[in-house]
Amino acid sequence: MTGTRGAWRRLTAACHRILSFLLVVSVLILVIPVTLQIFSRFTSLLPHYIWTEEMARFLFVWMVMIGAMVGVRESAHFDVDLWPRMGRRGTAAVNIVSRVAVLVFALTFVVAGWEFTEFAFNRISELAELPLWLIHVAWPLTGVVWLVFLGEQLWDDLRTLFGGFA
Repeated sequence: MTGTRGAWRRLTAACHRILSFLLVVSVLILVIPVTLQIFSRFTSLLPHYIWTEEMARFLFVWMVMIGAMVGVRESAHFDVDLWPRMGRRGTAAVNIVSRVAVLVFALTFVVAGWEFTEFAFNRISELAELPLWLIHVAWPLTGVVWLVFLGEQLWDDLRTLFGGFA
């Protein structure tokens, strides 16, 4: 069982590294259409590109969702330090409550996000003529990734709380 858990942790760590890389890339790519928009609006050096607004919006959606995935993996996105310092078991108990709340949101993102994506299956964007499901699928995908990361974190917290069961 330890080998399986170790392989799972390596897989989630690799997923986290890929998501972190994609987050950086999405921010860097987002700079391009936004910069084009700014220069085309305030100077006559560039023509007014219409596609830049839609591209920036789509990239922004994915950037936010990828950032949320990374934030959940790093336990930095939805945690608030309100409780005084407790021992390991007390901290694990509070973490479990927090993670269960995030789990509810993750399940909501999966279910409602899938319905949202189904709504976009046969629709295309107005300017770039991209299939809209490519944008909408960010919500259920985010929920699934949250579930994976939360499962690993809940497992660790439960082991800490109940004394390291196997």
